[in-house]
Amino acid sequence: MLSTMTTTSTEVAYVRYREDVYRFLLRRTGNHHDAEELAQQVFADTTAALARGGAPRSMRAWLFAVAERRLVDELRRRARAARTAGMLAPRADDVAAEPLGAVEAALHRLPRSQRRIVAMRILEGRTYRDIARELGCNEAACRMRLSRALQRLRDEFPLAS
Repeated sequence: MLSTMTTTSTEVAYVRYREDVYRFLLRRTGNHHDAEELAQQVFADTTAALARGGAPRSMRAWLFAVAERRLVDELRRRARAARTAGMLAPRADDVAAEPLGAVEAALHRLPRSQRRIVAMRILEGRTYRDIARELGCNEAACRMRLSRALQRLRDEFPLAS
């Protein structure tokens, strides 16, 4: 259970620095959704770290260090995913023959957090409340992540006109 001090410190840091952290990540990712997702992860990491004890000397500097580590982790994950996708990516003529394989490949290109929400909500049929409880976030965040994931999938499979 988080102490009141930890919750208050995290809330103050969030209110004071969320825009700075978001802009920092947006400049590096060039993508609003990725920057927002990473910023959420930064503040989740902050909450967990403060719950374990200790407070940094400079909250702002610490948040930027956490954001930088999160960004590097994401870039490494994407590089691994790109190498894997390159080996597994279906050719254009295979997509028509194997639509489920194309959907599966698109799911694997989603960020891990979005892929998890899609699996939990759509494939397992779990409630937002259940998902939020398991992931340690609120229901609105779960809905937003699912919405973003589905939009990315829609973008990959535009309707033929």
